[in-house]
Amino acid sequence: MTFLGKTREVFRVLNEARKILPFVNVKQADDDTLTSLGAVFEDTVAKYADNTLLIFEGREWTYGEFDRDVNRLAHFLKAAGVKRGDTIALLMENRPAFVQVLLAAAKLGASAGLLNNSLTGTQLRHCIDAIDAGFCIVGAERADALAGILDDLSFASRDTIFWMRDGDTDTAPDWAGDATAALAGQPDTPLPETREVKAGEVCCYIYTSGTTGLPKASIQRHRRILAAGQVLGQVGFRTTPADRLYLCLPIYHATGLMAGLCHFLLSGGSIFLRRNFSASQFWPEVQQHATTSFIYVGELCRYLFAQDPCPEEKNNPLRTMMGNGLRPDIWDEFKTRFGIERISEIYGASEGSVTFVNIFNKPSTIGAPLMKVRVVKYDTERDEIIRNNQGMCITAAPDEPGLLLGGIDARAQFDGYTDKNASEAKIVTDVEKSDDRWFNTGDLVRRIDVGFALGLPHYQFVDRVGDTFRWRAENVSTNEVGEILNTHPQIDIANVYGVEVAGAEGRAGMVAFTFTGDAFDWRAFETLVEAQLPSFARPVFVRLQHDTATTVTFKLLKGDLREQAYHLDRVGGDPIFVKMPQSAHYEPLTEAHYKAITEAKAGF
Repeated sequence: MTFLGKTREVFRVLNEARKILPFVNVKQADDDTLTSLGAVFEDTVAKYADNTLLIFEGREWTYGEFDRDVNRLAHFLKAAGVKRGDTIALLMENRPAFVQVLLAAAKLGASAGLLNNSLTGTQLRHCIDAIDAGFCIVGAERADALAGILDDLSFASRDTIFWMRDGDTDTAPDWAGDATAALAGQPDTPLPETREVKAGEVCCYIYTSGTTGLPKASIQRHRRILAAGQVLGQVGFRTTPADRLYLCLPIYHATGLMAGLCHFLLSGGSIFLRRNFSASQFWPEVQQHATTSFIYVGELCRYLFAQDPCPEEKNNPLRTMMGNGLRPDIWDEFKTRFGIERISEIYGASEGSVTFVNIFNKPSTIGAPLMKVRVVKYDTERDEIIRNNQGMCITAAPDEPGLLLGGIDARAQFDGYTDKNASEAKIVTDVEKSDDRWFNTGDLVRRIDVGFALGLPHYQFVDRVGDTFRWRAENVSTNEVGEILNTHPQIDIANVYGVEVAGAEGRAGMVAFTFTGDAFDWRAFETLVEAQLPSFARPVFVRLQHDTATTVTFKLLKGDLREQAYHLDRVGGDPIFVKMPQSAHYEPLTEAHYKAITEAKAGF
């Protein structure tokens, strides 16, 4: 870069800092501060009552109209017995009623457990049990899933389970109260409880697969929701009341909820909400609804980039994006092709104390940390931190992948999970000094050189460690999947891991196991997978082994299996099976299938 180019870059970064740094070190509200999501939303309504808040499937709501609907629902819930400190399990697709339940609960000082709407059976029941819910609100579109576990819910009755309509012809089941019908007679006035709720009270629960076992419920206090919604969103999007968000990420997840939905709810801007993502409809809808901002995960960007060019992508109004997982190898081309001015990659954990933002719009980076972090040396084969002779962690060198740890202090608090043992398992001590406490993200990152950035170190995501991988924008716990597959009568122990697939974001699930009997019962296996696992957690590849490799302590070895993956020339003759896109069955991995997969032509 020439001297003139470097000078321009310095001034560009300084200008970025002038706009952003006032937000970076904003302290979260103290736990006893009288503030909450519900109260701040009401303040926003007072300023922007006539602004459009939400657009969904042909209908629009202003801030004032939406707030009155929220108040009606809050009054209904109050009359039904919901009070401050109670928890409501919420099972619903992306739609306005979901947002209304979240806000109504917040106004009452209750909390909402934001259930993954793809879950069924054992996993769904576990998630409801994990938050000690006393009430449940279910959308008509997910009523069948809830009906399947009613006998296992201790609080199940028409007085505690409420159904909300999703179409003009929907009818409430006999096991639930009809909340939609009851709203017409409720007042639309504010509730006095709203101004009594404190920042340290629980606003909602977000579920994460974690690294072991069934999904865990991470605790989201109002101070955290507000900090993410007001600060993180402003740093990335720089929203004005004239901006409009394209939101198709599930709002039961932190990225769609905090940096997307809650930020715009508190900004005066508007939201075009979708139940799910459609690559073919994306650009036409961006043009139709004049959306200026997009909250993403890398998988969505890959789908958009793979689409043939369309007229609507030209001269589109989208100017800024924020999210995580945009692949470095398509970053520049993606930005150029679609004319995006600003991409703010972010990084964080719903339960943790670590947040990164790409403050200065540097390509291919998760940005700079907003709090204290350390990147320490990590042995991926042994799956453990490397320590020095004094037992302290060793800092990784620049450009060296290492385990990311986040400092825990008054400013970066770790609220953890409802399961205290699971929370303690995420804490690492003796990092810089004896008995200090750090949050273990479970991720490998590296520090990279991005040029002048006011001395702020920037980082790049490398990979997950341990027993979790990411597929279809969801975390998959290998232990959880393995425990379910082990119920197959022919499988002794299932070794589950993630493998890279050409052209696909994240890692696809693969399982290796030995089996008893002369022939493996694939029909029973397929039935088990379909019934017990959500689509994103179902193995794509299956390896039938002669022997199961373990350590001397019987821990399953995954390193070599990940490296060998489904590559036919590396698996030592073990049969490999694959479930191809759009197929309902596993079939032998042929040379033709393998060629299509490795050339990114299989459709994954």
